[in-house]
Amino acid sequence: MRHVDSFEIQVPPPPPPNGVPRSAWARARRRVSRWHRPYILILLALDYGAVSLASYIAVTEFENSRVGFQDRPTLFTLTAYVFLPLGWMFTLWANGGYDRRFLGLGTDEFKRVVRAGLVVAASVSFLAFATKTDLSRMTVGSALLGGLLIVLVVRYLARQALQLVRKRGGRAGHRMILIGTLPEALEVYTAVTRNPAAGLVPVGIHITDGYAAARGIETPVPVYAGRDVLGLVRELGADTIAVCGSASAEPGELRRLAWQLEGSGVDLVVAPQLTDIAGPRVHIRPIEGLPLLHVEEPTLSGPALLAKNILDRMVAAVGLILLLPLFLVVAIGIKISDKGPVFFRQGRVGHEGRTFRVWKLRTMYVDAEDRLAALVDQNETDGMLFKIREDPRVFPFGRFLRASSIDEIPQLVNVLKGEMSLVGPRPLPADDGDFLGDVRRRLLVRPGITGLWQVSGRSDLSWDEAVRLDLYYVDNWSLAYDLSILWRTIGVVVARKGAY
Repeated sequence: MRHVDSFEIQVPPPPPPNGVPRSAWARARRRVSRWHRPYILILLALDYGAVSLASYIAVTEFENSRVGFQDRPTLFTLTAYVFLPLGWMFTLWANGGYDRRFLGLGTDEFKRVVRAGLVVAASVSFLAFATKTDLSRMTVGSALLGGLLIVLVVRYLARQALQLVRKRGGRAGHRMILIGTLPEALEVYTAVTRNPAAGLVPVGIHITDGYAAARGIETPVPVYAGRDVLGLVRELGADTIAVCGSASAEPGELRRLAWQLEGSGVDLVVAPQLTDIAGPRVHIRPIEGLPLLHVEEPTLSGPALLAKNILDRMVAAVGLILLLPLFLVVAIGIKISDKGPVFFRQGRVGHEGRTFRVWKLRTMYVDAEDRLAALVDQNETDGMLFKIREDPRVFPFGRFLRASSIDEIPQLVNVLKGEMSLVGPRPLPADDGDFLGDVRRRLLVRPGITGLWQVSGRSDLSWDEAVRLDLYYVDNWSLAYDLSILWRTIGVVVARKGAY
């Protein structure tokens, strides 16, 4: 054994007589996560069923579906319900659609499904052209498009079920060993455990600066030092090694560790000291064998922002027209609950520090501001927020409006005027003084009716966590990300999470 600053690597055994060196894992069984194989079998069954269902719907909807196969009904049935589904599954496998690294989190899985759908469509078109088979274009197009849509839906539902299992029992995850200095490893631990649905479960920390660095410090998982990493993987039943921060900078050692992991089924990931930066902004550009991590600037202008502004105005205009009957009903409810104005307007800080008056449906008694000073000591949040779960200033109908988020709907007026966006950081009160430090970065984009803060816990989050989420949104904004947040908002509103 030999010790290096980053981690220990077992010296390879002597080569056999033929001179070919063999890994220490050569005779060991390949490690695969216990959840992976059953989950893949479920996906295979779901994908096969989804494509078969799409074929059945297409065949039954179009009378001329058997064009080109009138005299060969058996071949038609085999093609629609056997060959096409199997071709889909093979193409998904070839495109990494069953790779455990892409399952359960992120958009890579769905990108691979779409890519497989395009390959299947191109392959069917080529085969029909090469064999001069006269096919019903409507039937084939419906089967292919329907197959893609249904596969995406069942994949989404399967992911939701997997994430539910991960959240409730901590199962079906990747068992990780973190390698690096203790501060680096703890930072990565905090990041990967922040979302249990990600399925990343650290089971140990191998520190590179010796046990003395961890003396007197409580750690969430056991700490090891001076151990053979591969032996530690076997001992802890891990399937992933995460090399953190400076540990990845040791010349040659990371590469040798990757060599020793070949064929073992253990994943090797590198966690650089770049936190809260999303994938689309990060690109690896190898130069002379050196992989350089290039970080793009945030997208705060350009065609995508123009499309976002147009979408905001269109949705706000249509929404205000369609929701007029709801406003009338709610206005009556507010008037019955407490005499006073239906709407509440308050100064907020918006884009680039400009102030504006936000529109909301009134949920508090008219003397709420006068009673605030007596309730300051009961504040249940920190930072620049004031929240009380059972705020006595809120009348009963107002509690319903808050829980259902109906009180926020009038902010569509602010969106229509260009003061707010559908998605963005929540606008904070203008009387809270200057936005200092990192908080000022929230002002680079328009505030939103909903945002990453709202779909991640709302009032249940601490101020620091809320700021972190807002800054993450500013740094990684995209139109697709906005649509994803809007979709998640529906579930949050229905479940009434963190609304009070």
